[in-house]
Amino acid sequence: MASSYTVADYLLDRLADCGVESLFGVPGDYNLQFLDHVIAHRTLRWVGCANELNAAYAADGYARMQGCGALLTTYGVGEISALNGVAGSFAEHVPVLHIVGAPCTGAQLRRECLHHTLGDGDFDHFRQMSAPISVAQGVLTAQNACQEIDRVLLAVRQYCRPGYLLLPADVAALPTAKPVNALTAAPRVSDRAQLEDFVHHARSLLEGCSHVSLLADVLAHRFGLQATLNQWMRARPIPHATLLMGKGLFDEQQPGFVGTYSGGASLPQTREAIEDAEAIVCVGTCFTDTITAGFTHRIAPEKSIEVQPFSTRVGTRWFSGIDMQSAVNALITLSEDLAPWHTDIRRISSPAVLDTGHLTQRHFWQTLQKYLQPHDIVLADQGTAAFGIAALTLPTGASLLVQPLWGSIGYTLPAAFGAQTACPDRRVMLVVGDGAAQLTIQELGSMLRDGQRPLILLLNNEGYTVERAIHGPEQRYNEISLWNWTLLPQALNLDSQAECWKVSNVAQLNDALARAARRDRLTLLEVMLPKMDIPPLLKAVTDALEARNSGR
Repeated sequence: MASSYTVADYLLDRLADCGVESLFGVPGDYNLQFLDHVIAHRTLRWVGCANELNAAYAADGYARMQGCGALLTTYGVGEISALNGVAGSFAEHVPVLHIVGAPCTGAQLRRECLHHTLGDGDFDHFRQMSAPISVAQGVLTAQNACQEIDRVLLAVRQYCRPGYLLLPADVAALPTAKPVNALTAAPRVSDRAQLEDFVHHARSLLEGCSHVSLLADVLAHRFGLQATLNQWMRARPIPHATLLMGKGLFDEQQPGFVGTYSGGASLPQTREAIEDAEAIVCVGTCFTDTITAGFTHRIAPEKSIEVQPFSTRVGTRWFSGIDMQSAVNALITLSEDLAPWHTDIRRISSPAVLDTGHLTQRHFWQTLQKYLQPHDIVLADQGTAAFGIAALTLPTGASLLVQPLWGSIGYTLPAAFGAQTACPDRRVMLVVGDGAAQLTIQELGSMLRDGQRPLILLLNNEGYTVERAIHGPEQRYNEISLWNWTLLPQALNLDSQAECWKVSNVAQLNDALARAARRDRLTLLEVMLPKMDIPPLLKAVTDALEARNSGR
């Protein structure tokens, strides 16, 4: 490797400026020389994955915990394999930089028929495929490399969405100057006139209201409003809730938290506290079909204020050019100036847990609630897992990773690997169905290779229960091959020290969860559940999806 400072080194230093300490991916001949620079870097660590799709999921999970993530694939075959994961990051506003090692510039200019290409001499096909799912793309050359790296990374951070860099092998090796300053985004500045107009209209809507509710969601988390909103709710604990995608944004143990809002499928007290308020403040909300039980939410525009990353609304009037933080700060000031808001909140009580008998979805989630710990990182895969977790109350400091908008089953297993890589000292608890786990189980080997000790709750209901609930409960397409799950850790890692148990009743589950609390090794619990049993929220969602898919 050349001793001079190169474009590869510049890119890695810029990633470090963004807080990235781990680069996920799969090696390929077009990125191998770049990988030498990764191995030699003073702070970045290479984290190899079993395949590119899993690497994209892992980078996403890492970014959700770390604030930014990065993914490295090879040209063509590697980058296309990763695109499903990158698309999920785009849909759910997760900042991930996708770096693609590409053939040398000369070979591209000569339009050579190279491996991993379509054989037509056009080397721009795959960048065009990535364009709709990336906020910025850069094709690095000798002339533009450093400027393009900065431009794309700044866009990734500003918009909290993926960026794409095509890095030819020869460009990566070119000498360049070290950056003089750290890569810092310009502070967001609100349009003063628009902000004043927003405050005037918000005051008019809120004045005289004594019952105000707050509904915040995933974009409040992505754009850095978590600490501000929690401080506001500690000072003034009005009724507040999140949607499923933003669950974990609030401290759910504090007064005023009324649960997870799911439209018509919400608990009655949650729906009443949010929808029946005289005014509803929505911050970073994203109302999707699955998390509102088929758009059954009732948030009337005329009595609501909406704060989004780059625009705000009061009633039916929109305002542009207002920074999200500035809008929320203005609302906090208004809440202090106006007449006191109602803060007498009815806490949601958990039902009693049954200690014996065969496991059902209800028994499983009630039992799991007891074993959640402060600061846990909980991941719940799309299906019975995600919709069951919605009913639980998270401990203080806990984080939840779900993917209900993009909804790619199997996402959470490699995302758990990424999240644990970002936060090695926090407990990771993964709840995933057997059908979903079969898509991405290879990353269990990476967890074991890196000495990670997550708790994996594998819900075995013999196939795609969520699909059965939507349509075709007895159809062959919802069946899967039945695996011996408790033997898999030994198959996927020669030095596996994992503990594995199969549980089929509440007493066994209690015992296994108590033993798993030691956190001394990776623990896999195969939880046997009835084939057609689903959480109540999922029943409402699947009924809505079946009706919509049938054109009703």
